[in-house]
Amino acid sequence: MSDRTSRGSSKTDREVELGVVIGKEANCVPEDSAFEHVAGCCVNNEASEREFQPHRSGQCVRAKSEDTLGMIRPWPVARNEVPCPQDLAMYLDVNGQRYQDVSTPTMHFSVAMIASHPSQFMSLQPCDVFSTGTPPGVGMGRNLSKRLKPGERTELAIQGLCVQTQNALASP
Repeated sequence: MSDRTSRGSSKTDREVELGVVIGKEANCVPEDSAFEHVAGCCVNNEASEREFQPHRSGQCVRAKSEDTLGMIRPWPVARNEVPCPQDLAMYLDVNGQRYQDVSTPTMHFSVAMIASHPSQFMSLQPCDVFSTGTPPGVGMGRNLSKRLKPGERTELAIQGLCVQTQNALASP
């Protein structure tokens, strides 16, 4: 599979994150029953264009919303096949070099919180997808001179889900 760098990209960073796929409508769902609204989980290459964060438009809108960022592939794994999504190993390599070697307990938000919190102020619909937040090891928290460039190969995986391999292409 191929991935494109962001238009105007100079500091594209990649992050392995657990994606949470909503399976049934959720509205004001308490955290203790939120997992019942989850259809499954997937591997998410939650890429960010760091140049767009502090220098142009802030944390999330432009930096994470380009058409070429946030690759979710190849498919979600059903909830019953991932009984404990809060205890999964995951990694991200670029050109064979390990950038992240973490586990889901290091994520910013739990799956239950992801399915509960937004449902307090908006209805979640089947097939909505959320990322659980950045684990340690991404480029923003390191002094990296190397950012994702065209021609590089990214491999990322989460235990029990899948392995994704993406080749970065330049944006047209």
